[in-house]
Amino acid sequence: MGLKIIEQSFDGLILFEPQVFEDERGYFMESFRSDQFKEFGLPIDFQQDNHSKSAKGVIRGMHFQWDKPQGKLIRVTRGSAQVVEVDLRKKSPYFGQYKSFIISEHNKHILWVPPGFANGFVALEDNTEMQYKCTEVWNPEGENNIRWNDPQLAIKWNTQDPIISQRDEQALTFAEWQNLPASNEFQYQL
Repeated sequence: MGLKIIEQSFDGLILFEPQVFEDERGYFMESFRSDQFKEFGLPIDFQQDNHSKSAKGVIRGMHFQWDKPQGKLIRVTRGSAQVVEVDLRKKSPYFGQYKSFIISEHNKHILWVPPGFANGFVALEDNTEMQYKCTEVWNPEGENNIRWNDPQLAIKWNTQDPIISQRDEQALTFAEWQNLPASNEFQYQL
């Protein structure tokens, strides 16, 4: 039983496929196992669980926490989402690049995102529910976001008619974020 790695990218993003036992009653799966995470060299001490529900076309992102950076273990328990991660680790060869994953209640994939990434997603179905574990608690004074449609990042979103919050519409561009004073930047080691 447990998790199988099906994709690794950007020196830290890991997409897992859980072993699923399914029959006429439904299914059972393990979405997290501390012993396997230890074997993979990943953290096991999560501090917070989050759960969101979104209408089709809602884009949330690109969010990150620079003071007490968060690693996230993400899964979609209802519907489907395109999950996007932008590498903000300045020493990474992938700095400023993004990677996109389709995660759904059907494929049951689970994504590990280490600290140092801006996270966002678009709900591909109505009532899409996303759950994720975080390695640090939310710190509103230590968070920021980068514009979801920043031309420098050129993220290809799987939606024609996005629904965006006012906060996300007013987010920094990638270039503006890079020009913040040193106290508002974070540097991640690979």
